[in-house]
Amino acid sequence: MSIEELTVVADHLLRVPRPRFEGRAEPHATKDDLADMLDRHKGTPGIRKARVALDRARVGSDSAPETRLRLALEDAGLPDPVVNMPLELHSGVVRQPDLGYPERKVAVEYDGEPHSVAGQIVRDIAREEDFVSAGWLLVRISRLHMERDARPAVAKVRAALTARGWHPGEDNQVARSAVMGRQKGT
Repeated sequence: MSIEELTVVADHLLRVPRPRFEGRAEPHATKDDLADMLDRHKGTPGIRKARVALDRARVGSDSAPETRLRLALEDAGLPDPVVNMPLELHSGVVRQPDLGYPERKVAVEYDGEPHSVAGQIVRDIAREEDFVSAGWLLVRISRLHMERDARPAVAKVRAALTARGWHPGEDNQVARSAVMGRQKGT
């Protein structure tokens, strides 16, 4: 398996489930669990790739396409996005974009096949209206944007970040940490 494929698997294992949909409340594993397992298998073929994949894994991704999109954005030199972080856009209106750049008010959603169903389309329109009314820019990515090594998806997100004042090479870790601290009340 490639590092990307291993990262998709790790993200799935680390993912916090949604009990009302899955009947479980705990992830399959923690990063520490996976690191311990890798430590027990030193010298196994592919272990180095697995360690790189674990370093790249994040808690929060809800699907393989979301993980692939995040990796493509990071590999293209864009800032590391926050994964599925709840955002209070207005009093009582909470949205959880697949990927987000809170310091720039840019949200990224991967709209897969389920988003083509009539009821979901209406919910997606409401989601977009909530983001826009709160001053956010919502970037919607489809399967077609992920073709050609996700270059169209990367271009869309890069354009949105640039429109919001981001410049290549800018250190966004500090800005994101500040936003995350405010969201957690610290």
